[in-house]
Amino acid sequence: MKYIVCEKPGQFLLKEKQAPERKSGEALLKVKKVGICGTDLHAYAGNQAFFTYPRILGHELATQIVEIDENDKGLKAGDNVIVMPYVSCQKCIACRNGKANCCTNISVLGIHGDGGMQELISVPENILLPAGNLSDDEMAIVEPLAIGAHAIRRANVQAGETVVVIGCGPIGIGMMKLAQLAAAKVIAMDMNESRLEYAKNEIGVDYTVNVGGDPVKEVSDITNGDLATAVFDATGHKGALEAGPQYMSHGGRYVLVGLSKGELTFTHPAIHAKESTIMCSRNATFEDFRNVIKVLEGGQFPVTSFITHNVDFTEMIDNFDSWLKPETGVIKATVNF
Repeated sequence: MKYIVCEKPGQFLLKEKQAPERKSGEALLKVKKVGICGTDLHAYAGNQAFFTYPRILGHELATQIVEIDENDKGLKAGDNVIVMPYVSCQKCIACRNGKANCCTNISVLGIHGDGGMQELISVPENILLPAGNLSDDEMAIVEPLAIGAHAIRRANVQAGETVVVIGCGPIGIGMMKLAQLAAAKVIAMDMNESRLEYAKNEIGVDYTVNVGGDPVKEVSDITNGDLATAVFDATGHKGALEAGPQYMSHGGRYVLVGLSKGELTFTHPAIHAKESTIMCSRNATFEDFRNVIKVLEGGQFPVTSFITHNVDFTEMIDNFDSWLKPETGVIKATVNF
C-alpha cells in the first residue's frame, strides 16, 4: 500500500509498504480523507514539540472499517468511523481522573506514533466513534473542532460573556463558532485581514481586531473598559501567547490552546493583580467529539467554506509548501486517500 512519510523537516516522500496486520482489539481502517493540521505544518517546518523523524503524519481522519472484532459499540466492517487519535494508558493519574486527553503516557497518532497518511491503518477499537451520516469532509474536521470544544468547555464559557480568540486558523475559527453556540460574544484577533474577514462573514463573530493596531485599546473600547472575561490563544506563537493576559479582565481566564516549544514569560504583578486563572487545554475527550458531531449533524458549522483546499494524496507533496502561506487563502486543507 502507499503512504506518505515526513522523512525530516522539509521533506515528504511517497512510498509503498505492506498493509498493517490487525491485532486483537484493533480495527483495520481504510483511510478516506486526512485533514492537515497546524501540528502537521509545524512538524514539516521542524518546530513541533514532542516529535521525532521519520514520521507518518495525519490525525484528522475520515475512515471506514475494513476489519474489526465483535465489540460493545456495535461497530462493523463497512461502517464509517471517526478516530479520536489519542491513545492513552488508562492507568495513570490523569486517566484515573477522567483526563485521558493528558495521559502521562499518551501517544497521539501522527505525532508520537505514525498517523493516517496511508491507505490502511490499524488502531485500537476503543478510540473509534461512529460517524453516522457525516460526510467525509465533516468526519475529517471533527478532531480539530473537538480541540476547540474542549477549550471552550474547560474555560466554562457562559452565555453573555465576551471572549477573545487570538488566531483565525482552523482551531481558532472552530473555537469562535463553538463560543458563539455557547451564546458568548466573540472578538476575533489576528494580523491577517482576510482571515478576520472570514471570521466576520462566515463565522459571524461580533467583532474583529487586527493586532497590527492597538489591540488592547480596541478590546477595552469594545467591552467598555472591562476587557474579556475569557481569552484563548490558538496561535502557539510566543509573542501572542505572552500578550494574551493583556486582553483579559480582572478575575478572568486565559486559556493556552496553541503550543510553543520554548519558555514563556509573564509579568507577575500584572497577572497577579487580575487574580488570573491561566490554564492549558490539551487534546479533547469523547465528550468533546460527541458535542462536535452534534454541531455538524445540525448544520451549525460552515464546512464548505472552512475546507479551502483539497487534493489527492499523489498531489499532496507538490502542494504542501503552499499551505504554509496564509496569502494562499488556506484555512483547512484536506487530502483524499
